[in-house]
Amino acid sequence: MLDIKFIRENPKIVKEEIKKRNMKNDEIVDVIIASDEKKRKLQQEIEELRKQQNDANQAIAKDKDGNLLEKMKDIKSKLSKLDPKLKMLEDEIKKNLFLLPNIAHESVPVGPDESGNVVLKKWGEKPKFDFEPKEHFKIESVKNLIDTERGAKVSGARFWYLKGDLARLEFALMQYAFNFYSDKEFEPMIVPMLVREPAMYGTGFFPAEKNEIYTVNADGDNLYLVGTAEVPLAAYHMNEILNLENGPKKYMGYSSCFRREAGTYGKDTKGILRGHQFNKIEMFIFCDPEESWSLHEDLLKCSEEFLQSLGLHYQVLNMCTGDIGTPNAKKYDIETWMPGQNKYRETHSCSNDTDFQARRLNCKFTDKDGKKKFVHTLNNTGCADLRVLIAILENYQQKNDTVIVPEVLRKWIGKDVIG
Repeated sequence: MLDIKFIRENPKIVKEEIKKRNMKNDEIVDVIIASDEKKRKLQQEIEELRKQQNDANQAIAKDKDGNLLEKMKDIKSKLSKLDPKLKMLEDEIKKNLFLLPNIAHESVPVGPDESGNVVLKKWGEKPKFDFEPKEHFKIESVKNLIDTERGAKVSGARFWYLKGDLARLEFALMQYAFNFYSDKEFEPMIVPMLVREPAMYGTGFFPAEKNEIYTVNADGDNLYLVGTAEVPLAAYHMNEILNLENGPKKYMGYSSCFRREAGTYGKDTKGILRGHQFNKIEMFIFCDPEESWSLHEDLLKCSEEFLQSLGLHYQVLNMCTGDIGTPNAKKYDIETWMPGQNKYRETHSCSNDTDFQARRLNCKFTDKDGKKKFVHTLNNTGCADLRVLIAILENYQQKNDTVIVPEVLRKWIGKDVIG
């Protein structure tokens, strides 16, 4: 959420940002400013009435003046009408503020969609095969370990069962990732996978991505299944003042994740590339604003080192204004090479959301001068199981339809080859 003072003083910048992100609601800026002006005038009126009320109270305590009692009734009557109006204005402003995106960092390229993303670098080389590499679901030793037919029978399209060595490989991958990021001083957490609405609004997933989120028992508990551990991690310190004297708070959360994949009908329907359920380790940082941009680079480096340890070729993208999320001030994506598909696929996203989420979540810290300020929040994909699994299967496949297990995972899975 943007600071209302910033919006008042920089309406042109906010409107330009909305256009850069291909959003069509720049008129909302004028609506917010007009509502804020009404609110401030109403607040002044209420404050003056409360002052009169307080003065009258003190006078009555000294002298039972009938005129003062009448005046008190009149003030009370006015306040009873004005307070609800103020609440309505505050709710209206908050609702409209939730529709605005963060302000992109100056280094973010301006572009309409994914075509505007900029490749910053590549690591490693594409593997060379003396045979035509297959997509993961066509590899003989793998395809019988993915049961999409029974997944659909039990749960519907885009659900599946992973069996045998593929299930073992998934657990090996997540255990390795868990240890890998723990060694980088991220505190491990198992997080709730059901959250309340304030957590979704606080992280910026509502209202922007509400159609992607599963609602559970809407007429009762009204909980939401998370699409990433970023949500419960960000909300962990909601309405708190953090002590950052010893450095940033660095967490890594493991969770199953659930996404509707609304708008991807008929897209990537084969294999396990795009499902409604997957497991992921997410990294999250609460920090002093002065550290956030250097920490953003550190987070990216963590994911790169993880992929390098698996021997997977990838490229890093600086995502453009038309392809970053509402909360993001800047986002890097890592796309890992999938030889069976002959294309790069996103496996990691690394975002700096500055104080956008912190304002929504009311998460602050005390700076060196003793002032309360909003923290900056950053998030990063540690490891999303399915995408990295696919990359391993396709990059390490052999001519005889077996798959070599990356060396760093062998102690976890207990074998060198699948198939």
